[in-house]
Amino acid sequence: MIKSTGLTKTFGSKTVLGPIFLDLEDRGIIGLLGPDGAGKTTLLRILCAIMDPSVGSISIDGTDIKKDPEKVKQKIGYMPQKFSLYGDLTVMENMLFYADLYMVPAKELKQTIERLLKFSNLTPFVNRRAENLSGGMKQKLGLSCALIHKPEILILDEPTNGVDPLSRQEFWQILKELRDDGVFIIISTPYMDEAEKCDNIILIDKGVLLHCGPPEDLKKKHLGYIADISTSDNRKTRGILDADPRVFSVNDYREILHLNCSRDLTTGDVKKMIEAGGIEVIKIKEVGPQIEDAFIYMVNT
Repeated sequence: MIKSTGLTKTFGSKTVLGPIFLDLEDRGIIGLLGPDGAGKTTLLRILCAIMDPSVGSISIDGTDIKKDPEKVKQKIGYMPQKFSLYGDLTVMENMLFYADLYMVPAKELKQTIERLLKFSNLTPFVNRRAENLSGGMKQKLGLSCALIHKPEILILDEPTNGVDPLSRQEFWQILKELRDDGVFIIISTPYMDEAEKCDNIILIDKGVLLHCGPPEDLKKKHLGYIADISTSDNRKTRGILDADPRVFSVNDYREILHLNCSRDLTTGDVKKMIEAGGIEVIKIKEVGPQIEDAFIYMVNT
């Protein structure tokens, strides 16, 4: 479905992306992960045929983006990171405006809008101005407008960033239903729990491709040491662990410290470090990696 060979993007003398080699045959939901400035938005803009690659080629569903951008654009629904609809227009007016832009046939328009309003639970708000919608409803409206012309491919740039957890959950339920209906979805997200819901993950850092494949395969790339730790003074323990250059991250989950570090450290080493600080170790348990652990490991090694 997505194939790229030596895809590279430069701005002047600076390479911001690539070379990227992708060969993803599966449809479903593809998650795009990476730290800020990794090149995610640049890659999405190239996929949308908004921006040309400097070197190399990329195709979606067999269509070369650079050679035939208009054909690609006909297949795509794009939702940018920033809310880009018209705040002074109502929900219905925004949808009608986008239907005109995409030249949706009049005979299909009423049924299409009714389906999208029901799908996104926006029917009670058709006459409300977009600027007066909540963050979650704005995202649902943006998604509805991106789907108004029934695209085969949906490209979303951090659509749930800053949205409350319940709205994120509802948004992802909609995405899963779209996937089940055969829509191919590419979504960048800063949330690791959302990455777990994707069928495949593309991970990039500083423009370099680090992983392309299922989430479980990404977890397998974590070759370091991970442990859940409980001590008599977790705050002081975190300071001790953070000071060690072999430690990638220490996260505080209520009464548990989640340690992510290189394989140079062992359970015995960690215990000695903590006890040397005069702290009692209550429990240390080595655990398997989650997506967030693998993400942090990959960008730090």
